[in-house]
Amino acid sequence: MIEARQVTLQYQDDTLALQDVNLSIKPGDLVYITGPSGSGKTSLLKLFMGIEYPTSGILTVMGQTVKKGETAGIRRLRRSIGPVFQEFKLIKGRTVMENVMTGMRFLGMRKKDIREAAAYALDRVGLGHKKTSLVENLSWGEAQRVAIARAVARKPSIILADEPTGNLDHDNAVNIMEILKSFRDSNTAVIITTHATHLIGQEADAMYIRIDNGHLTINRRA
Repeated sequence: MIEARQVTLQYQDDTLALQDVNLSIKPGDLVYITGPSGSGKTSLLKLFMGIEYPTSGILTVMGQTVKKGETAGIRRLRRSIGPVFQEFKLIKGRTVMENVMTGMRFLGMRKKDIREAAAYALDRVGLGHKKTSLVENLSWGEAQRVAIARAVARKPSIILADEPTGNLDHDNAVNIMEILKSFRDSNTAVIITTHATHLIGQEADAMYIRIDNGHLTINRRA
């Protein structure tokens, strides 16, 4: 699913974001990525999405090589990824349902199927009763759940959640983590970055990655 071999990412200002990353993530994996701010957590997710390209090394995601010149392939790859970011980027003036449906319009699905998938995703995150609410009337925790529903409604193969519990109180943060983990199955990998290590579960089969100054330490419990 995701294979990285000696991947290094260096930005144009010479900042070394990631160095010699070797990593293998399989379908169904649950991956926690921790580390201090600026350690490289978000940079790693940007590589997985093809927003950034490796400066050196080889990275493949869902069989697609992530490198310059692979624009069409990377665009197709992103259809298999459900991103959840700390900035929700919800469209104000639109309902909860409309915001979730917007993320699927480019998939070529029938409008009826889009609506059904959006409704199912909202039920899964506990917001089925908020379909017609305007997003600006939601609490912070509810807005984050809408962002999760938008990401998972298209049934992605990889869910990437970057600091999804930022700005949430403890109870809401715990709830968001449990919701994200609930979408893990034999075909879907869930990858979560967080600096809130107290929210990380102790799943026996999870992968735990610590990033410090661009270097990864990986521990997979079995």
